Amino acid sequence: MSIEKVDVIVTSPGRNFVTLKITTSDGIVGWGDGTLNGRELAVVAYLRDHVGPTLIGRNEDNIEDTWQYLYRGPYWRRGPVTMASIAAVDMALWDIKAKKAGVPLYQLLGGASRSGLRAYVHASGATYEDLLDVIRGYMAQGITAVRVQTGIPGLGQVYGVASSKPGEKYNYEPALRSADGTAATRPAEETWDSRAYLNYMPGVFKRLREDLGTEIRLLHDGHHRLTPIEAARLARELEPCDLFWLEDPTPAEDQTALRLVRRASTTPLATGEVFNSVFDYQTLITERLIDYVRSSVTHAGGVTGLKRILDFAGIYGIKSGIHGPTDVSPIGMAAGLHIDMAIHNFGIQEYMPHSEETLKVFHTSYTFKNGFLHPGDTPGLGVELDEELAAAYPYTAAYLPVNRLTDGTMYDW
Repeated sequence: MSIEKVDVIVTSPGRNFVTLKITTSDGIVGWGDGTLNGRELAVVAYLRDHVGPTLIGRNEDNIEDTWQYLYRGPYWRRGPVTMASIAAVDMALWDIKAKKAGVPLYQLLGGASRSGLRAYVHASGATYEDLLDVIRGYMAQGITAVRVQTGIPGLGQVYGVASSKPGEKYNYEPALRSADGTAATRPAEETWDSRAYLNYMPGVFKRLREDLGTEIRLLHDGHHRLTPIEAARLARELEPCDLFWLEDPTPAEDQTALRLVRRASTTPLATGEVFNSVFDYQTLITERLIDYVRSSVTHAGGVTGLKRILDFAGIYGIKSGIHGPTDVSPIGMAAGLHIDMAIHNFGIQEYMPHSEETLKVFHTSYTFKNGFLHPGDTPGLGVELDEELAAAYPYTAAYLPVNRLTDGTMYDW
């Protein structure tokens, strides 16, 4: 048995997704996710022109060897395009292996370590009153953890803030097309003011604790927008509010920057959704500068790549917080859930429900009930692509926004 065919499928049911289809000589199909928000076609070219042809004839069972072949073989290592491409292949091969065994993937990763996966959802509001209403609605549904983002007085659009109501699909969509829905020619521009944010946000969490009590778990994403000293201030001021975590308070490419934040506060820290290899975490993990690993399966080299990171993190008592946005396809989401089920150091799982449009194209078996996710017991990853329907949604260019300070200086988004 061997890999007989490799196809790259791009579909856009509301947003763009890159899907890899690997077919074996005995007709078994495996699916992988290679979506890279705003840079999808770069991954398509890498898979179609450079990776796919090298896979034909390889033994689909040799997953570790194939991973190393794609990582070490080309000489050019790491980076989001390379690692998303490797991830797509890796997911598809694990999907095939689990289908051949007739079991859900998590059974091949060591079996279930828990009965369900605590998930956090996204809550936001332009005003405090709107935000409070959304969170209370989620609590009424049995949800126990929410990521809190809110509008900042004096600023326009702020990352993570959208009009959503409990029970509805979360409609926050940062990858923007043109206003008429056609292809975008350039990213939208937003404005940021760190001082306004720092002076406002701690008060929001103080009020939430007063209004909601201590039972609900509260999370917050700084989205890489603070300097290390600003991040240290925020983490310290949020200590009395008992955050589950403060995510990405400062850009972590310089891993040593988190030393300053760590010294200033005991607020738990999470980072890594833009990381794509274990080397991006080396200092953060060995010095215990973070508490949660935030990479997605899609952007960190697949099941093989992310599990390697999480096994390393587990040695140092650091837990998982796998990235689960809607710019990872349901295939990538499912792969993350299977890892969550098997590892010992599970922390929490991000959950943004995909749109109904997306879920008509991607048929899933994972479930969400009373605040907990489960990958399901369908053999493989438990997600299948409707190729005929996928073809009805052609690629449409869309970009993540860019960010400028109030004086016009280009800044982190």
